[in-house]
Amino acid sequence: MDPDDERLVTKEDKIEDVRPKSFRCEMHDKSGGEDGPPELKMKEVGVERKLLKNGGLTKTVVKHGTCKHPKSPLSGDEVTVHYTGTLPDGTVFDSTRDKEPFTFKLGVGQVIRGWDKGVKTMRKGEQAVFTVQPQYAYGKAGQPPGIPPDTPLRFDIELLSWCSVKDVCRDGGVMKKIVREGKSWETPKDSDEVKVNYEVKLEDGTLISKSPDDGVKFIVEEGWLCPAFKHAVKSMKIEEVVVLMVQPEYGFGIDGREAKDSEGPVPLNATLIVDLELVSWNSVEIVTDDKKVIKKITKKGESYEKPNGGSTVTNQVVPGLEETLATMKKGEAKDSWDLDGPQKIAAAAKKKDQGNDLFKKGKLFFAARKYEKGGRHVEYESIFADGDEKNDARSLKMTLKLNEAACRLKLNSFPEVVDLTSKVLEIDSMNLKALFRRAQAYSAMMDLELAEQDLKKVLESDPNNRDAKLEQKKLNKKQVAHRKTEAKLYGNMFARLIKMEEKESKQADKGLANLPQVPALINPAEVSVQGYNQRVTVCPSHAGC
Repeated sequence: MDPDDERLVTKEDKIEDVRPKSFRCEMHDKSGGEDGPPELKMKEVGVERKLLKNGGLTKTVVKHGTCKHPKSPLSGDEVTVHYTGTLPDGTVFDSTRDKEPFTFKLGVGQVIRGWDKGVKTMRKGEQAVFTVQPQYAYGKAGQPPGIPPDTPLRFDIELLSWCSVKDVCRDGGVMKKIVREGKSWETPKDSDEVKVNYEVKLEDGTLISKSPDDGVKFIVEEGWLCPAFKHAVKSMKIEEVVVLMVQPEYGFGIDGREAKDSEGPVPLNATLIVDLELVSWNSVEIVTDDKKVIKKITKKGESYEKPNGGSTVTNQVVPGLEETLATMKKGEAKDSWDLDGPQKIAAAAKKKDQGNDLFKKGKLFFAARKYEKGGRHVEYESIFADGDEKNDARSLKMTLKLNEAACRLKLNSFPEVVDLTSKVLEIDSMNLKALFRRAQAYSAMMDLELAEQDLKKVLESDPNNRDAKLEQKKLNKKQVAHRKTEAKLYGNMFARLIKMEEKESKQADKGLANLPQVPALINPAEVSVQGYNQRVTVCPSHAGC
């Protein structure tokens, strides 16, 4: 057997399989039940078994786990244990039995290798003794004064609990620790409406924001408070409770946020700690391709069957719908193009009011759609009569586009914001709201020069505009950071060029040093080539060459 073989033992070795159940194949491990093949079950208490083929780590079960559905922690999970460490002669060198339990992250090198490999074979409530050879403990150096060099160690470990830790966005931006497992297997989609409870704090425990007692509802795609929310809820099951560690790029960015209403300020470049519970959600489905019909499921059906075309269904309809249908004639409909000027203005105003109500409730995605639909009624001014009617339509058109831009800005749809505000500025080139919102979008897209141009126009027209001044401060910080980044980039580039030139110069020196001496001619004259020690003899008639 290879003494350096660190592989876990397998069924073929006639030694127990210590793989976590999540790594076993239920379809192919047919010889066993829930805990794996019979010969691999950890039935025998007090029997020492190898965990690694090279014998570097052994395990003796003292007490089986108490979990009803046995699972083992995986790398990245946060585990909490009690332990006692002893030398071969029985001397105790460390123990948590008379103090707080020890918590660490498994499989990331926070503990000795023997622990990382051994604890992941345990189940909640299990107690076991691990014998760890020096190469999986403190090696030839030991850890004076308690642990001598090149010493095998014994650890009596009890796994008290663990929390699964997951990288939600796969870039370390949102780390999720599951405090309470959720129910079912389903998770929300972008279009679904979710209800959550939350508390947002800084790393020092300062409370930033807290949900009302009855929670808050929002569309997943629209998000809530900061970008981390929409990413996190899509990974959660109903009634799941988690703690999130949110880096600035998924929180409030490098600029932070000033105090707002009852919510506290967020410092620059702040990491957030979020306690989040997914209380419930309603599935939302798009029924028609044009997205004009959307279905929100408030109560799930009893089966997977659905009625076919021509089926007879029994249902309840919105109050007033039947009465409205009773007043209509066959084929009657009233489309936008059938409306005259005043009717179009009235329809657009109604959509604006509906959008305002949705905006106040925080339903930004649906509010934006209402504003968009209202804008279609007044998009073309040629159909309106000159005078007050055309002016009213133009004013309503700008308001609807600005309102939609406000929604899109909060939804981080920055290119759409630029498009909407630019259309307003085609009508009114000094519309301050349009300039300000376009500047915010440009800034978010890192088009800093364009953002500065728009903000300059706003402040020239309204020097006391508080929001514009704050945005200008944020922009200045971004410009400074951007210039530093560019300076570093170009500095590295110039450094590389200088190194390349030095290398080429050295190669040229080497080439000249290897040139053969030119034989002496009639009346030779010696000239020294500047920068080189080599002296070359040339003909006087060619001295000026």
